[in-house]
Amino acid sequence: MAAVVINTFLAYLLGSVSGSLVLGRLRQVDIRKFGSGNAGGTNALRAQGFKFALCVVIIDVGKGVLAASLPGWLQWGASPQSIAPLSCALAAVVGHCYPVWHGFRGGKGAATAVGGILVIQPLALVPMLATWALCLVLTGWVGLSTMLAGISLVPVMLWLDAPREQLAFAIAVALFLVFTHRSNIRSMLAGREYRFERVRLVNWFKRR
Repeated sequence: MAAVVINTFLAYLLGSVSGSLVLGRLRQVDIRKFGSGNAGGTNALRAQGFKFALCVVIIDVGKGVLAASLPGWLQWGASPQSIAPLSCALAAVVGHCYPVWHGFRGGKGAATAVGGILVIQPLALVPMLATWALCLVLTGWVGLSTMLAGISLVPVMLWLDAPREQLAFAIAVALFLVFTHRSNIRSMLAGREYRFERVRLVNWFKRR
């Protein structure tokens, strides 16, 4: 148990390394001062462009992969079905959202969660990403798409007959992503949520 706690703490510290804030320092910008004020990939795209956002997503997904892989490298709970990779992946997501290195103001955790799931249950990513893409082209709302993709992880784990530990992990991730996107929910209800109109299906066939 002590090894799991230490591993989880290390994963939190790893998750606290924010891709957008580290890269932003190289450009002498803090993307939390732009757009939604969030340090995630979506706001990075709006604030600094595609190349910057792509690098941010790679870093944030990568640290999720590294965090979930820590127990195997340190020979503490090497199996993806054990508790250690699950707790480490979840800790990295929390670290991304509340980074100790950046004043506890980070992103919303989706990219880092994807990295963890890539190690823990990679087959779950296909229906999750399909859910995200479908919702995005229908609504243009990234936040809603991310929440529904996170929620879809629960029935996907049931469909894959995943171990109960992974199912519990899926429920925790889904609830946490809904919680971190609560401002998006308020904005949608108020009609202020930003849409990516270019990707919406209703705009695909309009004359330019």
